[in-house]
Amino acid sequence: MAKPVQAQIFPRFDWILALLVAMLMGIGLMNLYSSSMALGEDLYITQGVWLGLGLGLVTASSLLDYRTYERWAYIVYGAVVFLLILVMVVGTRLNGAQRWLNFGFFMLQPSELMKPAIILVTARYFSDLPHKVDGNDLKDLIRPMMLLFVPSSLIMLQPDLGTSLMVIFIFFTMVLFEGMKARTIVGMGITTILSAPLAWSFLLKDYQKQRILSFLDLEKDPYGPGWQVRQSLIAFGSGGIAGKGYLDGTQVQMGFVPYHESDFAAVNWAEEHGFIGMMVLIGLYTALIGWSLHIARSSRDRFGMLVAVGVAAMIFWHVFVNLGMVLGMLPVVGLTLPLVSYGGSSVITVMLGIALLVNISIRRHLLR
Repeated sequence: MAKPVQAQIFPRFDWILALLVAMLMGIGLMNLYSSSMALGEDLYITQGVWLGLGLGLVTASSLLDYRTYERWAYIVYGAVVFLLILVMVVGTRLNGAQRWLNFGFFMLQPSELMKPAIILVTARYFSDLPHKVDGNDLKDLIRPMMLLFVPSSLIMLQPDLGTSLMVIFIFFTMVLFEGMKARTIVGMGITTILSAPLAWSFLLKDYQKQRILSFLDLEKDPYGPGWQVRQSLIAFGSGGIAGKGYLDGTQVQMGFVPYHESDFAAVNWAEEHGFIGMMVLIGLYTALIGWSLHIARSSRDRFGMLVAVGVAAMIFWHVFVNLGMVLGMLPVVGLTLPLVSYGGSSVITVMLGIALLVNISIRRHLLR
């Protein structure tokens, strides 16, 4: 007599994935405790609650066949688009941006939910079509790009350049994995370059332009937009090889680095734990992304494979852009470091991605 699916799950549970995620969560809480000491707030406790809710999502996802998400992909996508529209109407405005829905006991940022939503709907779209061995051309991409255009435009209007870019990066990573003809890639690249002046003139807000100009010349306004990155670089350099020691960082503990609990969380870790600590952190992210691609490679169906690739892309681009901006190699766009930065919506988004990976990993052994 065959065992029920639930009885087969735990022996097949992906313990490697669980260990990598647990280590990153541990580093995140440890780092946030240090940031909390500098801020005088117990942010690590709130973060622990969000991580607990995220683990609950992972557990619940383990009991639900991920092919259910395939059937509901368009509905999930539509629901998040509705929330993005709702934000434009009744959203809460903070720091000049209207990105949040206030539910009283917590603030929801729907743009974060679009990351797993775009993964699901893109995977569903391409899994419904025959795979093209020679790659897709521009005509094949018109419909899926409409699925991208609507939410990315709504997110840009909030304005939230960073999240909009993440949604775009995730989508095109999945499209490249699915296959694109070389002439299509070249054509889209040329179009992007030629449209850059128009984006600068009509799309970017003044503060976003200032961030880009500051990135190109940090010395132009060292006490304005360039202040944060300059202090970040000082903190990285002062950490040296082994760091100043836990809770002993000066740049963060003395308040020189803004947003060290969220977008610039890596700065606190680098100052306290140095080059060695950063190599450990980057190594864990590399292992997590690599393992996600392993799950994609061993998935039993195309939808699961594309979803796993999408989650890997989400983690990769977050880490790449976040570390790039805190090191002054990319403009500051306000992106968190997965499982390390403070933020409820960010934590839930990443944990939703992890939940999908766990589900796909388990059911690659159960699918017939």
